[in-house]
Amino acid sequence: MKHLTSPAYAEIRERALRYIRDELIPLEKETGLGPEDPWPRDLLGRIWKRSSELGLLTAAMPSELGGAGLSTVDLCLLKAEIAETGALFAPHVLGELSGPPRIGNLMAFAPPDLVERYLQPVMDGDKSICFAMTEPHSGSDAASIITRAVREGDELVINGHKHYISGSTFADIAIVICVTDPEAGPKGMTAVLVELDAPGVRVDATYVPMSGQHIDADLIFENVRVPVANVIGGFGNGFRLGMARVRLNRLLHTATMLGLARMVYKMSLDYARTRQQFGGPIARFQAIQHMLADMATMLFACESMMLHAAMKADQGEDLRIEASACKVFISERCFDIADRAVQIHGNVGVTHNHPVEMTFRKLRMARILSGTSEIQRNTIAREILKV
Repeated sequence: MKHLTSPAYAEIRERALRYIRDELIPLEKETGLGPEDPWPRDLLGRIWKRSSELGLLTAAMPSELGGAGLSTVDLCLLKAEIAETGALFAPHVLGELSGPPRIGNLMAFAPPDLVERYLQPVMDGDKSICFAMTEPHSGSDAASIITRAVREGDELVINGHKHYISGSTFADIAIVICVTDPEAGPKGMTAVLVELDAPGVRVDATYVPMSGQHIDADLIFENVRVPVANVIGGFGNGFRLGMARVRLNRLLHTATMLGLARMVYKMSLDYARTRQQFGGPIARFQAIQHMLADMATMLFACESMMLHAAMKADQGEDLRIEASACKVFISERCFDIADRAVQIHGNVGVTHNHPVEMTFRKLRMARILSGTSEIQRNTIAREILKV
């Protein structure tokens, strides 16, 4: 892959994997935290700060916004390798759940005072942020959100309910997509920065997804007042800015899926070689060999597809079809890989919180989160048919 990556990639990759190996995995063992335990906020704060010091927290940001200037290809390869480690705190190395990637391209549209007050502290690892777009009734239909922001003088009064917001359980700030002009449809939506300790904000973390991880919550806004100056990108541009961020993120999410699938594939190879049944390793059975062959084939297809789309992104091409195609195909094939890994591991593979069983649950969720497979197929069909 060397010919595909930028000059900065190899050193950042080594730095990230060394950080995981030498600091985060030992920290995981020291704290005794399991995959379904809530992450203590003060512990996460220390991890974010250390990631920032190492230049990793901002690595996914463009160079003009203070990042490392990695290409989309670089980011896909890096995210896959980080996920493949299976480390508990892996999602916090690049700040995927709470850091600069949550801001994405929106930072380019924020005026200097908002950058200084809200976004730079996120880049420095001092604060965390989440992106709040989806709502209980809307799900993948982002254009149907109804959270309102009504202007009263120099303030916006926000009322509404955001649902299943990743990273919100430990976020300090939210980028909230609100309706500011209900007559204008998607062109009447605006992105607003809201501090989550503001009066009228409530974080509801009473539910837990099937992964068992405490990383998602609802945000309820009841007459929350924020300055009009907290608008990012101007009134009416929130949906466009938000969807541009979502489209690239759909591609980048596939790298995490690929890394997890690669991890359980390698575990399956090792298990098939060492698990003894009927006088020898189970790898000698053709049924096991065919499952492993299928897994290797699907990984090859997924990685090739992801990198092809990433190269198009780096060339500035529109990813409307490619991002959706990657999301639907890779999420479904990676889940198929996890399903075969469970089958190969037998009773070990269905043991609660075993890495294979946990990955199976995570990859099943991947077919829902960031836009369901059905929504992705709708997008692809609409583009190829132009209907």
